[in-house]
Amino acid sequence: MNTERMYEVLRTPVISEKASTQTENANQVAFEVRSDATKPEIAAAVAKLFDVTVKKVNTVAMPSKTKRFRGFAGKRNGWRKAYVTLGDGDQIDFLGSVQ
Repeated sequence: MNTERMYEVLRTPVISEKASTQTENANQVAFEVRSDATKPEIAAAVAKLFDVTVKKVNTVAMPSKTKRFRGFAGKRNGWRKAYVTLGDGDQIDFLGSVQ
């Protein structure tokens, strides 16, 4: 896989309460990924970009939601989330050493 595709596959890390809990308890990191990305592509991109060992990748399709604003119905786009399980001793710190 070329470098451009790696940067396109991983869109952004997911920073939420559940993702933080998964990082602490199960050594997993959550990413928002492209809808057409495959699990091997996600694993290769994380391994190469962050220099870590990837054990497993689980993906979840987050459905689109219908929302109302001032009486008009609108729709939020759906997206795809990947939980990447890292190898023993590996860690990705997105916030750096914030104190």
